[in-house]
Amino acid sequence: QVQLVESGGGLVQAGGSLRLSCAASGRTFSAYAMAWFRQAPGRERESVAVISRNTWSGGGTRYADSVKGRFIISRDNAKNTVYLQMNSLKPEDTAVYYCAAGTRPFPPYDYWGQGTQVTVSS
Repeated sequence: QVQLVESGGGLVQAGGSLRLSCAASGRTFSAYAMAWFRQAPGRERESVAVISRNTWSGGGTRYADSVKGRFIISRDNAKNTVYLQMNSLKPEDTAVYYCAAGTRPFPPYDYWGQGTQVTVSS
């Protein structure tokens, strides 16, 4: 069993930055691919970024086209934490952001956090 707790959301002006964190409890965090999703009001949940289990090569990340070049996903296996650095935020980035963990870097994911609200004002 893995429990995920997101933090770092808030209100920011357009053009600003936020860093989300997702702390995982349980063992073998490094065995899981991690992902960030978001869901805006009235819209379906969408994948934002994914990071594979093995990051020592510097690879293993994937981004939605809408956030490429602005968001960076990273993980610290020693701290059981995955991060989402969000730069150049836009009002359309406003959503509840969720982290997820899975044995593979694509759906379905096995564990989900409760979400953290990100609001970008224009």
